[in-house]
Amino acid sequence: MPGDTLTRIRALLADHPVVDGHNDLPWEARERTGYDWDRLDIAVAGQPTHTDLPRLREGGVGAQFWSVFVPATLQGDAAVTATLEQVDAVRSMAARYPDALALATTRAEVEAARSAGRIASLMGAEGGHSIDSSLGTLRMLGALGVRYLTLTHNDNVPWADSATDDPVLGGLSAFGREVVREMNRIGMLVDLSHVSADTMRDALDTTEAPVVFSHSSARAVCDHPRNVPDDVLERLPGNGGVCMVTFVPRFVSQDVRDWDLDASDAAVAAGIDPQDEAAFVPFYLERRDRLGRPTASLDDVVRHVEHVREVVGPEHLGLGGDYDGVDVLPDGLEDVSGYPRLLAALADRGWSDRDLAALAGGNALRVLEEAEERAAAISATRGPSLARIEDLDGTPA
Repeated sequence: MPGDTLTRIRALLADHPVVDGHNDLPWEARERTGYDWDRLDIAVAGQPTHTDLPRLREGGVGAQFWSVFVPATLQGDAAVTATLEQVDAVRSMAARYPDALALATTRAEVEAARSAGRIASLMGAEGGHSIDSSLGTLRMLGALGVRYLTLTHNDNVPWADSATDDPVLGGLSAFGREVVREMNRIGMLVDLSHVSADTMRDALDTTEAPVVFSHSSARAVCDHPRNVPDDVLERLPGNGGVCMVTFVPRFVSQDVRDWDLDASDAAVAAGIDPQDEAAFVPFYLERRDRLGRPTASLDDVVRHVEHVREVVGPEHLGLGGDYDGVDVLPDGLEDVSGYPRLLAALADRGWSDRDLAALAGGNALRVLEEAEERAAAISATRGPSLARIEDLDGTPA
């Protein structure tokens, strides 16, 4: 791409920085160093992660939703405890680098951080198992600064179906709808990444505030259940929400998706259950190393961004890279320094500065502010929900 395009993009990002919807650095820090930010010193460039402060600066990132993810192998009290440890890790990270990072929960705090030359650090919990079917736990996560909850991760929760599990409820249960309403009341964004298409539809039928897809792409471009069908995308303008396109290769490249499906079929033929990670992952990695796996590219991501814009318009899309949540990223987007290259590719395809600024972060900030405004209106008319899952959904058999 011409050098003058990148110069234009860097100037644009200086005024309209990236607000990225999803980064899994906190879990990487847990796995690598037990949250020891001295050993994983992100002030130093070239860490063995996709993310460090110099590369965030190079990428024009002004605000990051850090995922306080915990795996669904943790359930009940263990999931809640691990989520709190993740929240603590983000807060510790911000305290460790006070000149570079600032905790934020509102649009005003994001903009204050930018004015001070710091990267706003927001948090999102990835998976409803983190609240252990408790609205009180949900509220306490909100009080600690968690600004979105992804309703499921890869597995169903008792009150919502996941995109990558066998459907049980056909969407949300009665308690699941109450979770959405309570999130609206406290100003926590309803994140519909990872959930089944029916859960997406039920949540959109229920919500009183804009939703987000923190890291999802377009199913019409790559047929993966983690992506968003067009009929759901078409509802975003009416809802006011935003789809933050992700960079995960198996979600953006049909060739990668097809290769992965073939690997799953080969595993079944070899007597290995693809859902058994302990058995499947070594099989998958050996097959990848032996046969080679297709690569995704920046152009694949461009196709998703342009398709989403075609369906929803420029006011309802954003970016959610999922850095440090996967091992390999598309060529040209290998780490968090890559956002200017993506925006430059779109600029070369005729995108205006206004639309690029909206994609980079403007739309995400609008949704954050609108969720705050809706919460203020809702909380003026109703108090905290005291509903319990056993009251609304019955006691599980």
